[in-house]
Amino acid sequence: MSAFDTLLAGYHDFRTDDWEQHRETWHQLAKGQHPKVMIVSCSDSRVDPATIFKAVPGEIFVLRNVANLVPPNDQTNRLNGVSAALEYAVTQLGVTDIVVMGHHECGGAAAALEHKFDHATPGEGGYIDHWLHLVAPTRDAVVAQHGPDATTELEQALVKLSLSNLRTFPWIAGRLANQTLTLHGAWFSIDDGRIYLLNAESGSFEAQ
Repeated sequence: MSAFDTLLAGYHDFRTDDWEQHRETWHQLAKGQHPKVMIVSCSDSRVDPATIFKAVPGEIFVLRNVANLVPPNDQTNRLNGVSAALEYAVTQLGVTDIVVMGHHECGGAAAALEHKFDHATPGEGGYIDHWLHLVAPTRDAVVAQHGPDATTELEQALVKLSLSNLRTFPWIAGRLANQTLTLHGAWFSIDDGRIYLLNAESGSFEAQ
């Protein structure tokens, strides 16, 4: 059985079990979504937000990318899927909370520390290199303070970077000012399955 066949078998189980048991919920969801929380997380297969938070369909609006990054506000005409997803969640869906969730053993953070894709061409890591340009100043600051093996420190610093960049969007900053939107930082430890939340006052991540 191929990897896709395994997924398809899971779909058939879902269709005859979960979907059937919650048929009315799915019919309601077909009419629209009203999530109150958006989560920006890494694409890493081990850190699925719906699984970690045991969320039900329709409960969270999720954006995933390499190293859970939010670029700063950029109003040029370049394509920007992150900004589009943020704009939709905040201005159209009216989410009240945005969570940026980093994680243990993040491949993007490790690649940035190792300069793994520096100057690579497209198809050989070039797109990854371009994306990780976003984190270069943060990486350099972390290395200067903690040394070249500070993976956890960089993972958590990238959460703070994304939170800072979120505040550069005027339609996010405005909602923060009138207290209709709240930002949260989180870091997930794969080893022990524990979430650590950022304490905005101390700047440290605290186990939950």
